[in-house]
Amino acid sequence: METILENPPEHSVPIHIVDGGAMEATLAGFTAAQKNWVVAHGFTGKLGTFVEVPGPDGQLGAVLFGWGSAGDRARGRFHLAKLAEVLPKGAFHIATEMDAGEAEEHALGWALASYRFDRFKAAKARQAQLVLPKGVDSKALRAIVEAEFLCRDLINTPASHMGPNDLEVAFSDLAARFGAALNITRGEDLLAENLPMIHAVGRASDQVPRLLDLRWGQKENPSLTLVGKGVCFDTGGLNLKPGSSMALMKKDMGGAATVMGLAQAIMALDLPLNLRVLVPAVENSVSAGAFRPGDVLTSRKGLTVEINNTDAEGRLVLADALALADEENPDLILCMATLTGAARIALGPDLAPFYTDDDDFAAALSTGATKVSDPVWRMPFWPGYEAMIEPAIADLDNAPSGGFAGSITAALFLRRFVSSERRFAHFDIFGWNPNVAPARPKGGAFLGGRAILAALQAGKIL
Repeated sequence: METILENPPEHSVPIHIVDGGAMEATLAGFTAAQKNWVVAHGFTGKLGTFVEVPGPDGQLGAVLFGWGSAGDRARGRFHLAKLAEVLPKGAFHIATEMDAGEAEEHALGWALASYRFDRFKAAKARQAQLVLPKGVDSKALRAIVEAEFLCRDLINTPASHMGPNDLEVAFSDLAARFGAALNITRGEDLLAENLPMIHAVGRASDQVPRLLDLRWGQKENPSLTLVGKGVCFDTGGLNLKPGSSMALMKKDMGGAATVMGLAQAIMALDLPLNLRVLVPAVENSVSAGAFRPGDVLTSRKGLTVEINNTDAEGRLVLADALALADEENPDLILCMATLTGAARIALGPDLAPFYTDDDDFAAALSTGATKVSDPVWRMPFWPGYEAMIEPAIADLDNAPSGGFAGSITAALFLRRFVSSERRFAHFDIFGWNPNVAPARPKGGAFLGGRAILAALQAGKIL
């Protein structure tokens, strides 16, 4: 958090957050020359606009930032974070009175705006720094920011540097940092340990498939198991994707990146949980050993799956991991995956759709999402579509024909591998920002992670 100053310096430039109706009150303490400067620059308080006002000595004396109307602000989030990108080097503080929620959002947005994925190019120096607003918990802020940056880094790293081997290293480093127990099952050992669908999906790659398994916390605490899809690159398998659809497939391990970021925050904050993290790490490649359309696979749970499209591989590796997680009967299983294009068509890149049968969980998650500006949207486990995932020759179909309700049928498929009476939630995330926005650069995105963490911190879902 290089751009957040926890210890206020001797001097920092005030930022005044102004809507049009408060312009006169804000300018009351300014000199006539400064008022003329603001007027000359046409500043009216429109959302996202700003003006740098010189002081008597000619140095930067204040910044006015337009706050617009509530309706304008509802169209986005982290608006003030724009200043982190455009202000000159130096220290700034927010002079406008604000409530605790506003202070937390401004601080988080400013910190998130400092992210740069500069692994493969010269790093740029951080610029404007914000004095931590009063009342903001610096430890919690740091945990959230570092979790998001971990997730973004993992997703942004190309598959040439983030294959199953590399993801295992990152996972192992995470476990070592917090003293977590680690178990890794690789290659043919997956068959011996009854994880056949993880093996089938990843066996065509030069980097063997594996299941990454982390445990942390006290056994007497409420138990939470996070399961993340770790398909490090998805060619589509023998149902090969076209080039345009393959371009972003380095992000197909976005579910794994998200649960790893969330786990890091949980451990950094020392939340009272019995945590387990399961990541099936594979590459869906093409070779003589690739699984085929028409194959029937037997899962860990014993359910058979007819393969009608090898490009619907994520639900296969998740199914074995979910079945394993379910055997311990945890209090809550959360599954995160970049699973379907259908979810993106329905809700776009900003909203993280989630599925659950638990109304209390859904309500707590929505509250947490609003608190930390991490929007989510509940989707239905619609029982009327169950027949769509039941083919003629096996228990389940991994890719129902027709193209209808693709995200829902994928969620229904996954639910078959957990006990229905237990609490289970599945997130069908995009894991990517396609456009630049305040605090959200183009690239990997930590969708849903902050909302879950806020609900956990509030003690509302466990």
